[in-house]
Amino acid sequence: MIRIGVDGNEANVENKVGVSVYAQNLLKYFSSVADKETKFIVYLKNKPLLELPEENEFYKYRVISGKFLWSQIYLPIELYLNKNIDIFFSPAHYLPRFCPVPQVVTIHDLAYLYFPEDFKKKDLWQLINWTKFSINKSKQIISVSKTTKKDIVKNYNICESKVSVIYNGYEKINQVLDIKNPAFVKTTAGKQKFILFVGTIQPRKNLKTLIDAFAKFQQTNPNFKLVIVGKKGWLYKSIFEKVKSMNLEDRVIFTGHISDDELIWYYKNAFCLTLPSLYEGFGIPVLEAMSYDCPTIISMSSSLPEIGGDASLYFDPTNAEDLLQKFNTLSGNIQLRKELIEKGRQRIKFFSWKKCGKETLDVIKSVGNKDFCSLQ
Repeated sequence: MIRIGVDGNEANVENKVGVSVYAQNLLKYFSSVADKETKFIVYLKNKPLLELPEENEFYKYRVISGKFLWSQIYLPIELYLNKNIDIFFSPAHYLPRFCPVPQVVTIHDLAYLYFPEDFKKKDLWQLINWTKFSINKSKQIISVSKTTKKDIVKNYNICESKVSVIYNGYEKINQVLDIKNPAFVKTTAGKQKFILFVGTIQPRKNLKTLIDAFAKFQQTNPNFKLVIVGKKGWLYKSIFEKVKSMNLEDRVIFTGHISDDELIWYYKNAFCLTLPSLYEGFGIPVLEAMSYDCPTIISMSSSLPEIGGDASLYFDPTNAEDLLQKFNTLSGNIQLRKELIEKGRQRIKFFSWKKCGKETLDVIKSVGNKDFCSLQ
């Protein structure tokens, strides 16, 4: 029998994006396979939300009071006072500094090392220092792409065998929306064509390049709009200011965070999804778009070519003219559009949360049989 402790806080939030989606799906898998041989205790700061998996005999929640430095003070106290797990797993960068059992951590990306100016000082300090500690302390590391693994090995001087690549999963959202009369259709002027972006609004997403390319594209394609779906991140103001300075406020639409049903509608009706990011650890919107027959034009950077494969068009993220050319190519080639849609349907078959969950659990279970490997 093995008893696994999990930091479940990333999944215990209202609006789930990115890492929260990852954590939520892993918890779903863990709860589905929990049995007398594999038990789970999920540690939380707050009472579990309704969308988290229900407890059962072998899958339990443990709510620990405390807010400031919860993972570094209150969680370790609990782990030492009640030694009832054999392994501890964190799905997002941070491990408790003190822990009586071996630990496994997932590292999603190292964007903070390559684009430090895109982060608030407090967040940057925490990412740099706590991630370094977690990487060195963990018995095994999970990375969500080969690109992230390469970055970890390069920047933290550890041996490759300590890092296991496990791709994020993807599961098509079941649509319940009656799209005949959704209120949010008004934001895209009904059947008007639009280019779609999905992600947090922040500098690393490279939205300024997208806006520059769109501004030129709409000069010859005035029936198009640009729809930017996602919540505001850090340093977002300059992006809104750019739209205003270019007099594109009636052409570029910011929706904020939206429901899954609304997101599905946008994917289904978009001319294409464009992900111009300078750095991505994975890129879930690429798979989401493909699953709803939305062609993808994405940047040739970091992990995105790994995820998009031959089912996407690629461009230099530092070159708005290159992106403009891809817009023109796709708009003028109906056959290419059909080919990308079909390739996208095949591409998403490579990714599933069940596969991700199984491979993750296999790594967690294996740590007791591995020797710590480090070049330090």
